Amino acid sequence: MKILMISTDSKMFSTQTATRKRITSYGEIFDELHVVVLSLRSNNFHQEKISSNVWIYSTNSFSKLACIYDAILLGFQVIKTTGMKQNQDVISCQDPFETAICGFCLKKLSKINLQIQIHTDFLTPNFYQESIKNKIRVLLAKFFLVRADCVRAVSDCLVDKLKSANYKFKTDPVVLPIFVDVQKIKTTPIKTDLRKKYSQFSKIILVASRLSKEKNISLALNAFNQILNQEKIKTDCLLLIVGSGPEAETLKSQVKKLNLGNNVIFEKWTDDLISYYKTADLFLLTSNYEGYGLTLVEAVASGLRVISSDVGIAKKLLPPENIFLPGDQQGLVDKIDMALKGKITPAKLPSMGSQREYLDLYRQVVSCCLQNIDHLIIE
Repeated sequence: MKILMISTDSKMFSTQTATRKRITSYGEIFDELHVVVLSLRSNNFHQEKISSNVWIYSTNSFSKLACIYDAILLGFQVIKTTGMKQNQDVISCQDPFETAICGFCLKKLSKINLQIQIHTDFLTPNFYQESIKNKIRVLLAKFFLVRADCVRAVSDCLVDKLKSANYKFKTDPVVLPIFVDVQKIKTTPIKTDLRKKYSQFSKIILVASRLSKEKNISLALNAFNQILNQEKIKTDCLLLIVGSGPEAETLKSQVKKLNLGNNVIFEKWTDDLISYYKTADLFLLTSNYEGYGLTLVEAVASGLRVISSDVGIAKKLLPPENIFLPGDQQGLVDKIDMALKGKITPAKLPSMGSQREYLDLYRQVVSCCLQNIDHLIIE
């Protein structure tokens, strides 16, 4: 089986990223994997062969809107060049929005079956209200999901919402969570000890996230400021924010406005995040919405105490005392206070299989497009 994947994740062009490693591993279960990435010309990405049967391509577009048109042209070229065939191969889109436009057009041009994946909770009001772009995305999802040959969601809560919204799918959506190599996390040695790196602080609260609006890091800053002002914790507590994104400068300005410069530090994203999990005192996830919550699983697997907004798989992973309502600043303040006083316990991670078992399941999920398998639900 040959797969043409349409993605927006440009991290696969960097050699040491988890995204690239994951894409490479998918090559083990397919005859060929070709990934077209919607990306701008300014990124200066190039076509690469990253393993014996995995290729990645950049659209190198001059604008975000042009990315869609360019991805359709490039995807169709890949289909023709590689000899992909109807009822044998699959087009897989990584979201029901922009990449789904590309996938749907390519399906019409080639008659090759289409899979659409859902990684974010676009049915929550927070998603819809965030921007005009997201309002359009909800409409796109409503149109394309029911026209896909199969749909994969990363959590059963997403599927429950889709069913409640009365989406009329060709086949029932398949639930396949994002794979986390729990055993590898547990055995990975600590390379960076935050307690030594930031020895001037008695407690370290970690946020590891893309710095974008939906992650609501601003809420974490406001809650942290409230805690310090109320003297609920010592003033030598650190809020460490690891990540990059469009909200970076806005968040740094907020730190200055709140006079938190002595207690908040920003770091760029690191491939050594497991060390950060293992040497911090508390992990925060403050998102307005999530489809899954990969960092939650990674933090829990590392033995770190976690507080999360009620998004993604938080309720399946964490006890009630670790969860607050999205946007609830006072709720977050109370949870942080409890955690730093040792009044919450580490969450218990659900059992997960090996990477080999996961890859076999991933292949089954893609095969649903060809075999019309219903009711395949993987917990």
